[in-house]
Amino acid sequence: MSKKSAGARKKPNAIDLPLPDHRFMNRELSWLEFNQRVLEQAEDRSVPLLERAKFLAISGSNLDEFMMVRVGGLKLQFDRNAMVRDAAGLTVSQQINAVSSRVHEMVARQYDLLRDVLEPQLAAAEIRRVKVSDCSDRAREVADQRFHSDVSAVLSPHAITHDRPFPLLQGLGVHLCVRLRALPPKKNTADSNVAAEAAPSPKTAVTKKAKTASKSNANSESSPNSKVADSEVADSEVVESEVGDSWQFAVIPLGRSVPRLVSMPSERGHDYILLEDLVTHYVEDFFPGREVMECVAFRITRNADVELQEDGAADLVDGMEEVLESRRLSRVVRLEYSAAASDHIVSFLSEVMQLTNQDLYPIDGPLDLSYLFTLHGLEGFDSLRDEAWVPQAHPSIDPAEGLFTTIAKGDVLLVHPYERFDPIVRLIEEAAVDPDVLAIKQVLYRTSKRSPIVAALMRAAERGKYVSVIVELKARFDEARNIEWAREMEQAGVQVIYGIRGLKTHAKVCIIVRREPQGIVRYLHFGTGNYNEATANIYSDVSLLTCNDTLGADATTFFNAVTGASQPQQLQLLAAAPITLRKRILDLIEAETRRCLEGQKGEIVAKLNSLVDTQVIDALYRASQAGVRVRLNIRGVCCLKPGVKGLSENIEVISIVDRFLEHARIVYFRHGGDDELFISSADWMPRNLDRRVELFVPVMDPASRERLLHVLRTYFKDNTNAWRMLPTGLYDRGQSDKKGKGAFQSQLVLYNEAVEVTRKAKQSRRTTFETHEPKQPD
Repeated sequence: MSKKSAGARKKPNAIDLPLPDHRFMNRELSWLEFNQRVLEQAEDRSVPLLERAKFLAISGSNLDEFMMVRVGGLKLQFDRNAMVRDAAGLTVSQQINAVSSRVHEMVARQYDLLRDVLEPQLAAAEIRRVKVSDCSDRAREVADQRFHSDVSAVLSPHAITHDRPFPLLQGLGVHLCVRLRALPPKKNTADSNVAAEAAPSPKTAVTKKAKTASKSNANSESSPNSKVADSEVADSEVVESEVGDSWQFAVIPLGRSVPRLVSMPSERGHDYILLEDLVTHYVEDFFPGREVMECVAFRITRNADVELQEDGAADLVDGMEEVLESRRLSRVVRLEYSAAASDHIVSFLSEVMQLTNQDLYPIDGPLDLSYLFTLHGLEGFDSLRDEAWVPQAHPSIDPAEGLFTTIAKGDVLLVHPYERFDPIVRLIEEAAVDPDVLAIKQVLYRTSKRSPIVAALMRAAERGKYVSVIVELKARFDEARNIEWAREMEQAGVQVIYGIRGLKTHAKVCIIVRREPQGIVRYLHFGTGNYNEATANIYSDVSLLTCNDTLGADATTFFNAVTGASQPQQLQLLAAAPITLRKRILDLIEAETRRCLEGQKGEIVAKLNSLVDTQVIDALYRASQAGVRVRLNIRGVCCLKPGVKGLSENIEVISIVDRFLEHARIVYFRHGGDDELFISSADWMPRNLDRRVELFVPVMDPASRERLLHVLRTYFKDNTNAWRMLPTGLYDRGQSDKKGKGAFQSQLVLYNEAVEVTRKAKQSRRTTFETHEPKQPD
């Protein structure tokens, strides 16, 4: 074949782009950079003090989930095939080592901030963490009374002996490990010292690097499964107990039924004791007649990357309950413990849990930073928190008018939490009691504990309406709640479908079928976030309310295909994963690339939580090469490298970390001047495009499109909380202007705009005369 004929077979205007091998960032390290941005909000002195404490708690909570899911998954992958490389070219072992080094560094920074900055400033603001020994006589009396009446009756110690093995401990719970001097051997007893033999010998070598694991083995290329053992530490300093000493150990799980923060009387402000400090002070009461040598707080993290093997599950509910049980029993991937712990306790815990040095995290401060969430909610300290931003009423929604009437007038676009989530709840509640509503069809991925939406769906079913709900039982960490909701709805008469075999149903859609004089009308809600009215107050999301006929037909086809386990029919406007969404996104990117090659302007703007998919990233690289301007607002993981000469010079990536969690997925394509705008439930990740049921929804109403594009562009003006990604994968805040005249805080701007629109709408209603018309005869 001649070169000429071979070239003729290429697509018109195809771009031949030699893409370098190392063009992707490692996903795990990119996520840790996101959590670093959260941590730096806690370090930001312009942020109110209790908000800084909250951000520190968020960084700790984020890290907990990362260790459970991502590190747990890496360890499983290491066991299966340690030589597999990720898109960035790193082996599993290299990833584990790099992650361990970065996480230890991050934890040290978290506790430096807490110990050296936040706690002293909180104490100066009269929020004090105290110990019983430092309290006044009156406070000690209160502490004594609370321990003996409220705590000791609930908690129970577990002695570790040859016939009483190490207890099964709850992951992420705080526990105490108590070291006791062994009982003297009984005379004339053959088995006199079995209890002492159950614990590690005091002469067992223990390394100091086990106590300071954050500084050891972090950059090692050794196997992550190497144990803390004598053979590994021949060249390390050995610490031994005095000859003749022997120890026994006990564990006291603190559980979750007793509050972690114990309030103490104080003349001013708020004093509190952490539960582990209170129990430690009175620990000898649990062991009368025994000598307590040491009492140390510790916390374990278990692998939560345990998923249902659906091919072998006869019943999905039973299978998911087995998954929950498997997580409860899964291997420990992290041990956090007080940095004051002796080598005896560190060795004992690490050996019994079979942990490596990389898994050990000595903590110089209170374990589990989630108690800071409680401090953030303390009454009487409003000056230490952000001023409340009250969600606004949408100007098109009249409380005195039914939502079906409102939506029939035109599409309604809601931007949460600047605008209330109430209309979505109200829509389903109105549908539940409306005699003209025939059916409600909805996907539930995550809901609140006392969900009014679930209550409305059950009420609708009890009234005889046809209610069909897809409840995704595989929503990670919400499995138990979703199983409970599913059973309750079934009892109320709701037709419940437990998702799809092999996929997670992650789409956010509600279809309400209503009989009207002109015929059947379908009222729709499409969203980027969950049907959870609680998180809707802190997550930035978008809702679209519409009764567009074509979208209604598409949504019904999509829903019925899912519930009927059938092949989806061709959709006219919607794109759905895993069938058409990947191709739709790639086609839209390629169309911008072709237009740019033909001399037109090309522009792509996308707001997502994560960008991981290599096919999509390569398509964006090619678009950049062709001259398309690509602006990406990626809150979390971004495996694309922006600003690389010859590869991504036209790509800009920012990340907004502010008071609201940026959760909306919004995508814009210039499309030759005929703008195309979409909202979606899907991030650009392989799991969303290939292993989940997702929706990609066009926004066609002109006013809604204009507002959505304005929201997208507003983020790129932010010079206070926008981080710009560098080609190295690191992020730069640049010259942030927090309170100067040129300060532009995108979330504040969007909130102020919502307030102003609402104010003008109220003013307009006050100056408009509306007459009461007599009711027309039927």
